[in-house]
Amino acid sequence: MTVNHSYEGKQPTRKHTALPKARILIEALPWLTRHHGKTVVIKFGGNAMVDDELKAAFAQDVVFLRHAGLRPVVVHGGGPQISAQLDRHGLVSEFKAGLRVTTDDAMDVVRMVLAGQVQRELVGLLNRHGPLAVGMTGEDAHLMSATKHFAEIDGEQVDIGRVGQITEIDTGAVQALLDDGRIPVVSSIARSADDGHVYNVNADTAAAALAVALGAETLVVLTDVEGLYADWPNSDDVISKLTASQLEKLLPELASGMVPKMEGCLYAVRHGVTTARVLDGRVPHAILLEIFTDEGIGTMVLPDGTVIDPQNQSDQSEQSEQSEQGDKGEDQ
Repeated sequence: MTVNHSYEGKQPTRKHTALPKARILIEALPWLTRHHGKTVVIKFGGNAMVDDELKAAFAQDVVFLRHAGLRPVVVHGGGPQISAQLDRHGLVSEFKAGLRVTTDDAMDVVRMVLAGQVQRELVGLLNRHGPLAVGMTGEDAHLMSATKHFAEIDGEQVDIGRVGQITEIDTGAVQALLDDGRIPVVSSIARSADDGHVYNVNADTAAAALAVALGAETLVVLTDVEGLYADWPNSDDVISKLTASQLEKLLPELASGMVPKMEGCLYAVRHGVTTARVLDGRVPHAILLEIFTDEGIGTMVLPDGTVIDPQNQSDQSEQSEQSEQGDKGEDQ
């Protein structure tokens, strides 16, 4: 019997529909190598906290980081939830210098919402993917100690109640969880360092302080704007990268809600954190897009001395007021 082999060498290569996924994974290899074993502190806030799809995507991102060899730590506030609960209790929500005025009654609500509602939901979302997340507050194991913080308005100190300024961080419990392969989820409440009270701490500030104390590679801050705008409201171009000194010059012109975020980024990179990034939490999987691709989607703050290619970012010569849209400082 004669066998016809005429088809040999002429068969077209089979088209594998999954090949694009393989290419994406390979493209992520340099970033996976660069960040392996590094700690990343993520401040969870803004619209990502109240949209179910964005919450689920955030949890997937954090679990992905963990399985990709990074050591993620999540710090959260709960501004929208706190405001809603205060309203139910007939208590007024008031902000001064971007910080929530926290009376004794309001502090009870803050503590209940952060530790009993927001944290539990986030831990639950993360743990859908395995026994990974462990919730704690800054009170636990003396993680965060604070003293009373006064807001500064027009050069004067203003009493804003039970709002704390972090004075000390004991990372022992967080380090133990990270070493055990867990994902710490930290509520931004601190024990008093001097008077027996409990303090409400701005979550951006808490995340920055924890990133420094842990020697983190990266601080990521989720918010409700695209990043730091170059010339708002004349343009919606976002500054992709800037140094600590460049950011410091901009701080007096920023909207009050952005000040704690950018001050946190500034503090972090000036105290050993390699990069600090402000990302638009309204974009699904924003964290993965920022960390594992070249297509940065937010604003990255780098230490002084870093050379920034002017071709890859907006003109920074004429900075003006940061957008008042989106985040209004309600992460605390």
